[in-house]
Amino acid sequence: MVTILFSTVFALLAAGSNALGTVLQRRAVLTVPASRSLRIGLIRDLLHTPVWFAGILGVIFSAVFQALALATGSLAVVQPIFILELPLALVIGGAVFHVDVTRKAWISVACIVGGLALALFSLAPAGGRAQVPGIWWIPALAITGGIGAALVFAGLRRPVGLMRAAALAAAAAIGNALTAALVKSAVNILSSQGAVAFFLAWQTYSFAAVGAFSLVLLGVAMQGGPLIGSQPALTLGDATVSFSLGVTIYEEHPRSGFWLLPALLGLGVLLYGILALSRTRCLAQCLDPGSDELEATGQPAVTSR
Repeated sequence: MVTILFSTVFALLAAGSNALGTVLQRRAVLTVPASRSLRIGLIRDLLHTPVWFAGILGVIFSAVFQALALATGSLAVVQPIFILELPLALVIGGAVFHVDVTRKAWISVACIVGGLALALFSLAPAGGRAQVPGIWWIPALAITGGIGAALVFAGLRRPVGLMRAAALAAAAAIGNALTAALVKSAVNILSSQGAVAFFLAWQTYSFAAVGAFSLVLLGVAMQGGPLIGSQPALTLGDATVSFSLGVTIYEEHPRSGFWLLPALLGLGVLLYGILALSRTRCLAQCLDPGSDELEATGQPAVTSR
């Protein structure tokens, strides 16, 4: 019980830190002259922006908290908690960018929090192993890599719009989930075998490479279409794939039988909340200040950046 509590707290801290880091980095980008925003000078300008450094610290602390959460908790529980990064970004972004959060957005937030809590309480994954045997990584990497590559290929073939954004964000979500699974394995090596084994382990370099590639994919997805296309695919995709990896390669056991009914109800409420929140203009303004994206439109945001 104590272990579950610690992993939950660390996961919440990771979600909050990443939401804060994302909002602060976007805030810093607004201070960069528009004429230089696509040039190398962007990095030089950001290096003189304290808010940008604060955003980077938020992302770094998020990675540390995530590693601690995965070291003490199950993958099937920790990663779905990151869904809360979406409403946290709304709250933080609303305060930073002085955006009025609408009643619809607050209802959506309540649905996300309530639906996630109900689903995780009902399924309550438990047990599992701390380390995955090497042979089990082969089908896991092959399946996730194959599906991710297919989504990237399909997304890049589509014109700018909802389907392109959704496909690329789903690929980024698979990458994020796989990164978390590799981080959990690498952290276990660090705690059980020491720093030397950690830096010699293939999992360490794999999660760094997959995580970096997923970050690039996410940027392309955000530029490829409206928020209603990318955000639900990213948020739900990460949680779904992480849960699947936790149950399969880490052998974490969710409850079944009667508990599937409230779990499905929770998932339905969660899905509604994510879709509804992704369509609100206030979220678009918090994640992409200055966006012209309107509620219920299928057009991507157009910004000076």
